[in-house]
Amino acid sequence: MVPQFRSGSQTTSSSSQSVINETITSYQYRTGYSYAASGHNIKAETGYVNPTATTESTQTVGGVNFSWTSPNLEAVPRWQIVVDGGAFSLQETLITPGLDTVTNITRTITTSSTSETTSTFGQ
Repeated sequence: MVPQFRSGSQTTSSSSQSVINETITSYQYRTGYSYAASGHNIKAETGYVNPTATTESTQTVGGVNFSWTSPNLEAVPRWQIVVDGGAFSLQETLITPGLDTVTNITRTITTSSTSETTSTFGQ
């Protein structure tokens, strides 16, 4: 038996979805140091106000090699009071080299697509 038809149509539909889970990790390194001192009624006993630098060896963190410069803590200035018996203040801050911050970003990317095709035919 042979079908007998004169016209018709066919519709095909397809859809897909993709989900990508992504993690990005970023490392920030400080390769030098920062030394600061402030106050009143004080003076550097040693004559200098910055410690001398000492270069250290290479370090590996998270697969990243780096070397850094740090201060010689034996060479940090020594302070003395200018006016004996007077009020004084001293604040020293030392920020050393090394791993500064680690940033982790986790995201999910979801994409969807739908395709529809209609075929029309006739005799």
